[in-house]
Amino acid sequence: GHATGDAEAGEKVFKKCKSCHMIVSDDGEAIQKGGKTGPNLYGLLDRVAGSADFKYGKSIVAAGEAGLAWTEADFVTYVADPKKFLAAYLDDSKAKSKMSFKLKKEEEAANVWAYLVSVGPQPDS
Repeated sequence: GHATGDAEAGEKVFKKCKSCHMIVSDDGEAIQKGGKTGPNLYGLLDRVAGSADFKYGKSIVAAGEAGLAWTEADFVTYVADPKKFLAAYLDDSKAKSKMSFKLKKEEEAANVWAYLVSVGPQPDS
């Protein structure tokens, strides 16, 4: 599968994400109303990093151009420390992330990922 976590638990954890992120489907249905500081998290599974309609920082766009497309493993590592993840991914100690929040608990991050996958378009496999 694409997610090991508990989507129901992840929906509760998403309260920590909502001040910056919304989840709005392609046809405009608001699954979660949220802030606009960060990108819409609908359809995050396999999405190329930094590719949605949003004004991203340079480092995450560079990561997407270098091949980063979101999976559970990368998502969990990224949200624990976004700047550190991008610095490692790009092998550039000067890499920056606009996301200052850190979701350090791996279980919470896996649950949020499961929730995002569950409300997104259903994966083919």
